[in-house]
Amino acid sequence: MTDADLGASLPLPVPSPELERRLATRRSAPAQALAAPGPSPAEVERILALGARTPDHGKLFPWRFVVMGPESRAALATRLEPLAARQPDPGKAAKVLSKLTCPPLTILVVSAPVPSLKVPEWEQRLSAGAVCMNLEHAANALGYSASWITDWYSYDPEATALLGLSANEQVAGFIHIGTLSEPPLERPRPDLASRTTYQI
Repeated sequence: MTDADLGASLPLPVPSPELERRLATRRSAPAQALAAPGPSPAEVERILALGARTPDHGKLFPWRFVVMGPESRAALATRLEPLAARQPDPGKAAKVLSKLTCPPLTILVVSAPVPSLKVPEWEQRLSAGAVCMNLEHAANALGYSASWITDWYSYDPEATALLGLSANEQVAGFIHIGTLSEPPLERPRPDLASRTTYQI
């Protein structure tokens, strides 16, 4: 975006059966099943640009991206192995590290709140979560499948130090992106009647 783009009129929404279909069939992919091909460098830039178009009270941009390829994630998994041994269920903690190493591409979304008297930190954290969902939609729009996960290493202080997070930052999600060889299966969905109240 250039300065000339600021203040330009954007198109109003129009009915989009294709977008509705995508939303109606959206399904996270198993991270271990994501394989090549993954997004090209140009596609990664497009996914990031689309992901960044998220609700953001105050225009603070309270998040950042870390684009991780196979080599950096393999090195990270190796460094996380000793920490996995200290988790309550070491076997499971070690097993989930395969989610880091299987996909061809991962975008780590870091929630990075900005000091603000106007915008509560909670709203800034929500913005980071919205970015994660936008990245999934953007990947789907380019023909890829995606998985938004966290796992134990998103919360372990020693692990987040390995990720390069500062004291006020948190992992919003690892967005793993790649290609599935088979369609994902549908999962249970909520009973909306029990989750919705109308006040009209």
